[in-house]
Amino acid sequence: MIRSTKPNKCKHCRERMPEDKARHVIHDDCIEPWLAAERVKKERKQAAAWRAAARVEKMLDRVKREKQKTIPDLIEEAQTAFNLFIRLRDAEKPCICCNKPLGSGDVGGRFDCGHYRSRGGAPHLRFNEDNAHGQRKYCNRHGAGRAVDYRIGLIARIGLDRVEALESNNEVHKWTREELIEVKKLYTAKAKELKARQE
Repeated sequence: MIRSTKPNKCKHCRERMPEDKARHVIHDDCIEPWLAAERVKKERKQAAAWRAAARVEKMLDRVKREKQKTIPDLIEEAQTAFNLFIRLRDAEKPCICCNKPLGSGDVGGRFDCGHYRSRGGAPHLRFNEDNAHGQRKYCNRHGAGRAVDYRIGLIARIGLDRVEALESNNEVHKWTREELIEVKKLYTAKAKELKARQE
């Protein structure tokens, strides 16, 4: 018994082949468009492979750059993230020193993240939220931080016990890479959350 088989479908147009060419896989008229389509597919695959390779290379470069960062580089990045968080946190509060609205009268209308105990004098407190508050640029930069006024404002804001705890904290702390990376992550996330709430 001879089994009849259906003619193959054309690879390109998916129509059945004529009976006399039942075993063929592509119509004569479809060869050129099919070859063109195959070239396009191949080019797309190559482009996708190149993009994937570029992404991997970019990621490896980023990892390499991260490993090459020094402790001062990481401190600077962590400090930037921390300062942004403090400015967002205190945006609606008055200046810790003079009680004027933050940014009023300043060039650009911006304000600083001012530290009660300076980052140079007490580097272990540089990322302590009690030690940092929104401060007008004039008070922070031109008024040398206005430590006495800062203390008065700080007592009003966080209480005498916490201010004295800051003043008596003289521990020595050497920041590690891992700590600084975590500080940056933490305050980047906190700043992002505050921005989302404020919008």
